[in-house]
Amino acid sequence: MHAMQYERTLPADYDMGVVRARVARLGHLLDDWEGLGFKAYLIRERGMHGSPVNQYAPFYLWRTVRGMNSFLWGGGFQGFSDDFGRPAVRQWTGLAYEPGAAAGEHARVAVRRCTPLPEGAVPAEAAGDAAREAGRLAAEDGAVGAVAAVDTARWELVHFSLWTHDAPEGEGEVFQVLHLSAPERRALPRGRQW
Repeated sequence: MHAMQYERTLPADYDMGVVRARVARLGHLLDDWEGLGFKAYLIRERGMHGSPVNQYAPFYLWRTVRGMNSFLWGGGFQGFSDDFGRPAVRQWTGLAYEPGAAAGEHARVAVRRCTPLPEGAVPAEAAGDAAREAGRLAAEDGAVGAVAAVDTARWELVHFSLWTHDAPEGEGEVFQVLHLSAPERRALPRGRQW
């Protein structure tokens, strides 16, 4: 299981309707992508949910590396690069996934919280804490699901969660969910991944 995200920050006066129209037109193309747990088509709009920027920032949870590679090297990613330029693609190794109590409902917002692993912290303990945090988030009212992952090059933990309603206060950066492609979400392994 791998988490992946790329972002394109857009000008302050950018018409986010352009991104909405693009997702409405093309979002369904990953609804059946082999190896994809889910892709959340995300935006942040300047002034909404505390965002200082306009941004398009899709987030993926891949069930298989083969599916991720097929997307990156087999043409799926090229469309984004053609339209917005090639961004840096962040990747995290999956630590845990938990479906939420509202797993079958429509996700309206997503929250991403990135936390550096402090120098001197025991990685195994931090990973265990991160997996438990995914479970805590998934158990909250309105949670569609929660992910914990780690980037070992940067020693950074990421928590990503999907919600049917406004996100809990202070949990991280808030995104609007325009579409959710989830062809293999039910096949994602649940809980801690070691």
